[in-house]
Amino acid sequence: MALPDAFIAKYQDLLGNESGPFFAALKGPVDKGFRINPLKAKQKPSSLSLDEPIPWSKQGYFGQVSGKSIEHTTGLVYSQEPSAQFVAEVVAAKPGEKVLDLAAAPGGKSTQLAGQMMGQGLLWTNEIFFGRAKVLSENIERFGVQNAIVSSADSKDLAKLLPDFFDRVLLDTPCSGEGMFRKDPDAISYWSEDYPRECAERSEEILANAVQLVKPGGILVYSTCTFAPEEDEQTIASLLERYPDFELLAIDKVAGSGITDGRPEWAGNQEELKKTARLWPQDLPGEGHFVAKLQKKADAEKSTKTVKEQKADHLSADEEKLLQDFLKETVPGLSVDLNRLVRFGDRVFLLPKDCPAFGKVKILRAGLCLGSFKKKRFEPDHALALAIQPDQAAQVFAVDEPSEWAAYIHGEALTTKADLQKGFVLMKAGGNGVGWAKFVNGQLKNFYPKGLRH
Repeated sequence: MALPDAFIAKYQDLLGNESGPFFAALKGPVDKGFRINPLKAKQKPSSLSLDEPIPWSKQGYFGQVSGKSIEHTTGLVYSQEPSAQFVAEVVAAKPGEKVLDLAAAPGGKSTQLAGQMMGQGLLWTNEIFFGRAKVLSENIERFGVQNAIVSSADSKDLAKLLPDFFDRVLLDTPCSGEGMFRKDPDAISYWSEDYPRECAERSEEILANAVQLVKPGGILVYSTCTFAPEEDEQTIASLLERYPDFELLAIDKVAGSGITDGRPEWAGNQEELKKTARLWPQDLPGEGHFVAKLQKKADAEKSTKTVKEQKADHLSADEEKLLQDFLKETVPGLSVDLNRLVRFGDRVFLLPKDCPAFGKVKILRAGLCLGSFKKKRFEPDHALALAIQPDQAAQVFAVDEPSEWAAYIHGEALTTKADLQKGFVLMKAGGNGVGWAKFVNGQLKNFYPKGLRH
């Protein structure tokens, strides 16, 4: 890995005697990590070791996940770089809260927040670029998240729609990516001497919207995957100067972990910047990150705008009967409030409780997709299979046998002598739902999505 000369000179000057170990670490091996999903029924992976927990991540472990494994396919695990797992731990979302992940793709931090919330409250997860938002939505689905809104919107539009609304807001801001040079050498090609300053200016624009989204008394967490002081301590110093309603909170650095204080000397010697956190690759097994945690003062002036609740869609009598019959026959253990349903074409979503109105924001996922109306029938969505516990389904069929697993995820029908009734069957692997099949005349017709088959 050939680092730019200007980058080397910059960090030799900033780090002095520490620069040697720093540059050596950037040439070292990349550390791999994953998290266990607390939303799943069975949480013991068969193909992964849990012998090396990540000290700063409650559900995190060192190790490499196969994208074709049962654990990955069922959403039991999420592959995530170890240092990145610290950010959501700092956010520390609670069940029942309203939480926003403002620049969320591909979804590592959002799924971690979802695990903290355990299906209670509202998780709004957003990505401005629609292509990346689709990946975010897919990961939210695979993780089995029932209480998430996935949007693709500019932060300024969300600030107008939802002022002073969220208990916690995370801005993992787009940055120069210096902390990912070791993991993603292509990031080096984007770097220039002026790039960190350009990114810092963009972050300050997004922060101007983020601060409006936090309710008085609420928490704002700002993070980057860069070493650049312009995007880290200097951005936070500027934020504190521009927004006196915010104060910096100390971050628990997890004793013995290698996580260190921020560097006040790189931002006007403001001592309170030591409350921020830095993760350096020479100090711990992970890539580079910076995290700051701020609180909006409880007596901060509030917006006069009233945030309205999203209106539910009313089903016709025939549609309501089709849906209720389906729920009774297929997922009798799932409680569905018919007053929280919205439709996107033929697809029906169960909104999170107290969901705010969407306005003109582009929505990709509005809570849990239950399924779709077809001709005189209702078919379950793949998201439903991943979100429910197997004991909530009326009929379950395990595909743990390697040959049956391979056949199912390849899209093939399965022949079985199992004692099943005609209708939809939840297919499970490793104790967790993986998809649907329809049992007819001794055969399980495959409903695994074509785009996911392999």
